[in-house]
Amino acid sequence: MIVSMTGYGRAQRTEGTIGITVELRAVNNRYFDCSVRSPRLFAYLEEPVRARVQNTVLRGKVDVYITLELTGEVEISLNRPIAEEYIRALRMLSADYGLRDDISVTALARLPDIFTMKKKEADAEELIEEVCAATDEALAVFSSMRAVEGENLARDILASLSRMEELVEKVEERSPQTMEEYRERLLERMKEVLDGVGVEESRILTEAALYADRVSVSEETVRLRSHIEQIRVLLADGGTVGRRLDFLVQECNREANTIGSKTHDTELAIVVVGLKSEIEKIREQAQNIM
Repeated sequence: MIVSMTGYGRAQRTEGTIGITVELRAVNNRYFDCSVRSPRLFAYLEEPVRARVQNTVLRGKVDVYITLELTGEVEISLNRPIAEEYIRALRMLSADYGLRDDISVTALARLPDIFTMKKKEADAEELIEEVCAATDEALAVFSSMRAVEGENLARDILASLSRMEELVEKVEERSPQTMEEYRERLLERMKEVLDGVGVEESRILTEAALYADRVSVSEETVRLRSHIEQIRVLLADGGTVGRRLDFLVQECNREANTIGSKTHDTELAIVVVGLKSEIEKIREQAQNIM
């Protein structure tokens, strides 16, 4: 199976009083590069998550976002020292100014800092376990998306390979014709230069043979067909093929450039341009394959 380096995955879980969200985003990269972002107080979660991601992702730039939301029970505590100070001050106010002592719970509850509120903290080990579980769920979604994208990439590459074979076939058909056309042009030029003097056929054949040797592209087309077949095998085998695929694409481009440099025929030149265009399409797609 061919896997793309680009993908997205998201998962949510709850651990005690904390809601957990893990998001993964990845783009292509020559090597594995993982960046994990979490709330500052929970930085200890980053390394376990990074290790989890590295077990699944071999290449690509991955950004992981951990979001924690405190949603659980709240502990409310009476701030006794402050409450006692409020009561003492109020009674002193009543005694000093002859006011009615009507201190009530409702009145005290409205005063600042009477109560302290604190959300229950999650156990660090349990939180790590739950965040890693959420990461695994996000990775499952992420991997599924990359597999679908990988199938699409492989399909596009196979289509380009078929078009390349058609263009290579045109090169193979047209190349011998250019040899014959060159022989005929050479004969005409020699007749013009010699102005009616007889031309030795052997001389023409020798010159044509030398030209044919210089511009022959049979070796290049054979190698191109070999590279095309090797790419098909890689796509069929699947796995981590991105780097090998990139190498074969470079070799295809080298052969196409050589054919182009040997071509002195307009029709062949157009075919070579089309061939290089298909190779470039494969190169762009191959950069996204793991």
